[in-house]
Amino acid sequence: MDTNTPSGQTDKLDRIVEARMKLKRRFEEKIAQTPSMIDETPRGTGPLNRHGMPTVPIGQTVTAKWPVLDLGYQPNIPLDKWQLNIDGEVNNPVRLKWDDLMALPQVEDTSDFHCVTTWSRLNVPWVGVRFMDLAALAEPKETATHVMCYGYDGYSTNLSLEEALKLDVLLVHTADGQPLAREHGGPLRMITPQLYAWKGSKWIKRIEFLTKNQLGFWEERGYSNTAYPWRNDRYS
Repeated sequence: MDTNTPSGQTDKLDRIVEARMKLKRRFEEKIAQTPSMIDETPRGTGPLNRHGMPTVPIGQTVTAKWPVLDLGYQPNIPLDKWQLNIDGEVNNPVRLKWDDLMALPQVEDTSDFHCVTTWSRLNVPWVGVRFMDLAALAEPKETATHVMCYGYDGYSTNLSLEEALKLDVLLVHTADGQPLAREHGGPLRMITPQLYAWKGSKWIKRIEFLTKNQLGFWEERGYSNTAYPWRNDRYS
């Protein structure tokens, strides 16, 4: 990637913006029709969030702590060894090193984190890169409908593109003003504020664009494909 000159940075940003707008036009109607945007009878309590859903989804308990859940293995990836591959049904497969990632537009956002094990952590401040911007770099083909995300720990999880391309879906390296801790998926994890948190891979290393839905690690074991918190959509 050309990250050495201001003109190179400007050209890259222009390409990302142009590709992002193309993706937005392609998927904005589908995004607007997802349950966390239009559900007329969402289940939960508290004031409405920015998407019109109750702040605390049904069956969730708010916690200030951040419980640690994983597959029993917390990989330690030095930044000089870390990389993210974006491939599959794309026109421009991408391999990013850490400096490449940090050269992309960085986003600050505050969102809620809902775990399927019934706890929710509210108003978490994040810093990271929008999934949509990474997708814009790779240029998904018209045939792409889903993604599979893979972690360095062997984890995988699936998402429809209309969910993955939402503006609050980020690949984050910072939480609560600090570099993302290893036990929470550092150096980089994905977050999916409008879905249960297992849909965001910790220690993410690969994003594969697909022509159809495929099941990830927990989905193969009976968890929901769709994972909408305000419908108590935990298991298939």
